[in-house]
Amino acid sequence: MKSKAITLDGPSGAGKSTLAKRVGERFDYIYVDTGALYRSIGLFMLRNGVGSKDENGVAALLPNIMLEIKYDNEGIQRMLLNGEDVTDAIRTPEASLFASDVSAMPAVRDFLLSMQRDLAATHNVIMDGRDIGTVVLPDAWLKIFLIADAEVRAGRRYKELTEKKIDVTFEEVLRDINKRDLNDSNREAAPLKAADDAVILDTTELSFEESYEAICAIVSGRLESER
Repeated sequence: MKSKAITLDGPSGAGKSTLAKRVGERFDYIYVDTGALYRSIGLFMLRNGVGSKDENGVAALLPNIMLEIKYDNEGIQRMLLNGEDVTDAIRTPEASLFASDVSAMPAVRDFLLSMQRDLAATHNVIMDGRDIGTVVLPDAWLKIFLIADAEVRAGRRYKELTEKKIDVTFEEVLRDINKRDLNDSNREAAPLKAADDAVILDTTELSFEESYEAICAIVSGRLESER
């Protein structure tokens, strides 16, 4: 049977990662946090003193990067950068901004594209990101695009970071969200936008559980229509 791919795209802080993981568990799909891949590359460049907008410098160091996705005993995705678990390190605001800049570079996108497509070709997957439904998996079985007001998204991200004991202010997180929105929507390579055949879901007024149930209903409806 041909594998099925669900794409969950949307702006920073829309809750894509947490929702995608939970939906994956519900339908027994492998969850792939593609944003973590770009964040890991951004973190590598940050640590190695390469400017986030230095395309030549970034491209030159890509061969020195080995990325692995592992799953711990609780089924949580862990991101390994050259053997080091950087799952938490890639979530800081500074790493986030680096990720936003490097993710706009064609060399970086090409570096990760085959890895993402290979996973989707061999497994039922749910992938979240910015351009999964438009560029990475344009023929995906189901595409969902999440939207939410910037301040609501900043509040969610701030709560997530403080729970992980990361020292940050709400204002810093909101500034990061707004900057990433601007960068992601206006970049030349794979800008943030909904695929023409994507289902749009506004989660501004929805709790996490309500958002989760809404996505599950969309997936279940698609499965039912094929029976």
